[in-house]
Amino acid sequence: MNATTQYSLQMPLLPIRKQYECDVLVIGSGAGGLSSAVTAAHDGLKVIVAEKASVFGGTSAVSGGWLWIPNTPHAEREGQAEPIAAPKQYLKNVLGEQYDETKIHTYLTQAPKMVEFFEKNTEVKFEIGRAVPDFFDVSGSRVGWRSIVAAPYDGRLLGQHLHVLRPAIPETTLWGMGIASGADMKHFINTFSAISSFVYATKRVLRHFIDLIFRKRSTQIVNGNALVARLLKSAFDQQVELLANHAMTELVCVNGRVTGAYFSTPTGIVKITAKHAVVLATGGFPHDEQRKRSLFKHVAEGTPHHSAAPETNTGDGLNAAEAIGAEVEQHLPWSGAWAPVSLIPRLDGTLGRFPHLVERGKPGLIAVLANGRRFTNEGDSYPAFIKSLFQQTASGEQAHCWLICDHQFIRRYGLGAVKPFPISMQTWLDNGYLKCGENLQALANACGIDPVQFQQTVAQYNLHARKGQDPEFQRGTTPYQKAQGDADHKPNPCIAPIESGPFYAVEVVPGSLGTFAGLITDESARVLHKQTRQPIEGLYAAGNDLNSIMGGQYPSGGITLGPAMTFGYLAAKKIAEHAQAAAPFEMS
Repeated sequence: MNATTQYSLQMPLLPIRKQYECDVLVIGSGAGGLSSAVTAAHDGLKVIVAEKASVFGGTSAVSGGWLWIPNTPHAEREGQAEPIAAPKQYLKNVLGEQYDETKIHTYLTQAPKMVEFFEKNTEVKFEIGRAVPDFFDVSGSRVGWRSIVAAPYDGRLLGQHLHVLRPAIPETTLWGMGIASGADMKHFINTFSAISSFVYATKRVLRHFIDLIFRKRSTQIVNGNALVARLLKSAFDQQVELLANHAMTELVCVNGRVTGAYFSTPTGIVKITAKHAVVLATGGFPHDEQRKRSLFKHVAEGTPHHSAAPETNTGDGLNAAEAIGAEVEQHLPWSGAWAPVSLIPRLDGTLGRFPHLVERGKPGLIAVLANGRRFTNEGDSYPAFIKSLFQQTASGEQAHCWLICDHQFIRRYGLGAVKPFPISMQTWLDNGYLKCGENLQALANACGIDPVQFQQTVAQYNLHARKGQDPEFQRGTTPYQKAQGDADHKPNPCIAPIESGPFYAVEVVPGSLGTFAGLITDESARVLHKQTRQPIEGLYAAGNDLNSIMGGQYPSGGITLGPAMTFGYLAAKKIAEHAQAAAPFEMS
């Protein structure tokens, strides 16, 4: 980029209330932003993290906390190491034309180093991922169990900072207590069928109530909440300054170099000047209505989009970068990380969004359209579920469907925000979230589903389900589907008949866990100028502000957080390298 290029930016109309100076300014506090901040601070740089919300953690804090990273030190210890050609071939098969050899090679070689760095130098710790295999069983490549997950964390170690951690989505918790996938969840499912599980769950719940009394929130932190808690503790340990309620309004660009940003705060305009670099990590655009209409085909055609990501993620980083010459990817096959969500009426009149990632794979549930027909393999990956919904929705209609189960299923596994026995379902029945019918026709009438076809669909499904078979969609035939099922259910962990009334349904609509389309960068996460394709000096991107290296595809769980932390780490390493080599820079 030409060093003399100047941009005429609109200056704040209000006087600047306060100014800060730092070496590195990170805007956004998800895993991508915090990994940059912690790495840069570890390398001796003064770091400020500015967050739009009143709490820290972004989408990462409400996620599952999984990272897809082959050949981590954990895999080495477990004897699961493999030649790099194996995950490369898997990605080539899934990504197709979107496969970028340079970025994928960078990721697969640097991600294990990132994990080693954080486990050696910070509070961040991981566990080997035993619960989630790769999504696709494709010819010519090996399906791997290549994920790691954030280790649970004792929130008491955050001390007075516990309250700044973004809580998980309330409806995905048990009275505010997170439940981790794998053994943790299995214990809660089996609470009343196994003594060991009853003891385990009772201890967890008792401690949770003690936490609520003395700390106003759970300190048994799991999933993505644990990942962010560990990153926050590491940031505080490294003297990173964290500023909440700072909404970026624009970047400061002097002679073609990004030198900071302006922020709107509850008490006025703030300017933060960065000596070496700015890292954009504002969470993509899941709640930017204009960009969604541009990049989400279903939104342009009239189907609303309901992301489970925090509502503060409105594309601020992308908008600010475009204003100084950066480019957002426009040509991905899918621009969002699709997931089925249900809309939850809350007491304050707002709608919560529950991501259906788990129960769809359990035996005894099907999904039907308003015409009463099944349309997909319910136990397939969450993006595949929504893609099928789009494909099977008639032109001119809004995409939506219903998850259907019987009484036995909902009392064992729950359904969406509805918890299993012994938690009462009455609140959900009263507010209309959960539909119920004493028989299938009554349920169809309550949902507006074609009752005749619906009864035929269930009868046909049950005919084969009693034998553990699904000839229509072959459910329970891939490693991922089997892992999502119930291993204790025979003969097929994913299939059971639906026949013990009353019957229940929850409506599901298209949503996402975040966005894929982001700023175009090089392999070091440096944002590139749209015209010159050269790095914009001093500007980096991480997390969902960085265009997905998976090219709009979703090959496995953890393909968001893995690259987020890896490229956040790489950005910080590149910044530190330049800082050591650069001449003193006069800050403006």
